[in-house]
Amino acid sequence: MPDPNSMKGVIPYLVLGGRAGEACDFYALAFGATEMGRMPFPDGTPGLMHAQVGINDGCLMMTDYTAEGSSAAVNFGHLQLVVADGRAWWDRAVAAGCTVLAPYERQPWGDDWGLLADPFGVKWAVLEPGVPG
Repeated sequence: MPDPNSMKGVIPYLVLGGRAGEACDFYALAFGATEMGRMPFPDGTPGLMHAQVGINDGCLMMTDYTAEGSSAAVNFGHLQLVVADGRAWWDRAVAAGCTVLAPYERQPWGDDWGLLADPFGVKWAVLEPGVPG
């Protein structure tokens, strides 16, 4: 697993119901993620107990574990990527298989922004800050 110093701030932890390994591979293709580690279940249960990728100097964790009686559904707003080259990030994600929910375009507040959904149901916003003034 990665250096604990790489894990700062608030880190999203996704429950992906048996698709965490597939998500790691997809995020490398769609968002240029760097794999930081995969840990299988120690008892041999199929899937991953923990997986972690680095994206845009941040960290994203995921698992296939679900507690009995819980839901594996993703139930939050979206992950937001703030990048200097938003169009390139957007185009790569769409080419990899993300679905466009809101087009990537200049917004009234001055930033370029769009919203995507990945094949696992996770929503991703891509934002390139506008030029101030």
